[in-house]
Amino acid sequence: MPHIHILTVSDRAHAGHAPDTAGPRALELASEHLPEWTADGAVVPDGIESVTSGVLAARDRGADVVVTLGGTGSSPRDLTPEAMQTLIGTDLPGIAEMLRREGATQTPAAALGRGRAGIVDRPVAGAGGEGTPPAGRPTVVVNLPGSLRATDQGLPLIAPLLGHLIEQLSGGGDHARH
Repeated sequence: MPHIHILTVSDRAHAGHAPDTAGPRALELASEHLPEWTADGAVVPDGIESVTSGVLAARDRGADVVVTLGGTGSSPRDLTPEAMQTLIGTDLPGIAEMLRREGATQTPAAALGRGRAGIVDRPVAGAGGEGTPPAGRPTVVVNLPGSLRATDQGLPLIAPLLGHLIEQLSGGGDHARH
């Protein structure tokens, strides 16, 4: 059964100074739009190391997809795209372009988003020695802004793509039917 992990990126939510509203909403949308998938979530503070660690931890627990919520703007602490520089081996620019294009129909500020989408490779079996997660198919990561509006719009947009993408990463998938 495929698994999606929702990673909220927020200093305030992580510190308990503000509720995480987008994460629970994303989990609701995942159960609605990906009913055959399992889902879980976590909250990490803004920052390259915390986002990188959060994505890798989800990958190592077997997540097929990690959706990050937050850290994609242009403020000094918005560093989610920078964390992706060390994680993403293969970019999926069409997903990020689609999210910005569709987001711009709701708010012009969507054009300022710096979110990325791509494939995070799994380590080669045994390459890292003891404690290395098992080799397997890669994990897809998609960055969304942290607002409820972006979550409500973005998750339903990407959901129809995820099953086929996961099939392809597993070596399957019928190119002709899509």
